[in-house]
Amino acid sequence: MQFSEQVLTKNHQFCVINKLAGQPVQPDLTGDTSILDMAEKYFHHKLYLVHRLDRPVSGLILLAKKTTAAAQLSELFKTRRVEKIYLALVENDLPEMEGTLIHQIDPSPKKNNKSHTREDADEDNNNVAVTHYKVMGKTTTYTLVQLNPVTGKHHQIRAQLSSVGCPIKGDVKYGARRGNKDRSISLHAWKLSFIHPVNKKQNDYESPLPEDEIWQACKEIIK
Repeated sequence: MQFSEQVLTKNHQFCVINKLAGQPVQPDLTGDTSILDMAEKYFHHKLYLVHRLDRPVSGLILLAKKTTAAAQLSELFKTRRVEKIYLALVENDLPEMEGTLIHQIDPSPKKNNKSHTREDADEDNNNVAVTHYKVMGKTTTYTLVQLNPVTGKHHQIRAQLSSVGCPIKGDVKYGARRGNKDRSISLHAWKLSFIHPVNKKQNDYESPLPEDEIWQACKEIIK
């Protein structure tokens, strides 16, 4: 896929990119070309990250074009004025068809970069993770879940789903039975919604589902 096909929208303040699973958002120790690298080459100027996605995750990434826009957009994320909706294919069944996951997220040991959850969460604690979920349907093997994370802790969705016995397809770090062949995990940052920081208009963005067969089969469930 050409990078131009990954650019879903662009304006004077920001651009919205459809990240493919396996692409790093920013430069890392692997030296692989990142979304930020490709976007700066495409737009011919410096861009600024305002949020991140794990490398094996696909979906929407928002990049600011100016420092002022970066500050405004970062504040929207910080104050939870951006609605983020994810889709995940998980093993097993969720506790209910619809509900909220609340866990204490303990700091990640640097040796494996993995978050750990505890059930005795205090909602006033800075380390609490809150994610609303809704079961959308099933494939022959997996359950398709829509997730709306309220907080933004490290590996929040991955750790919380694992804690309730529903690891994400391919996410062996958090208990999946086997990895995906391309080393992705079946977690997709599907939608972003927020009020534009300059013109104050509602902005809604949606990422197309990944091209692999099981994600494409989910189109019938989502309809």
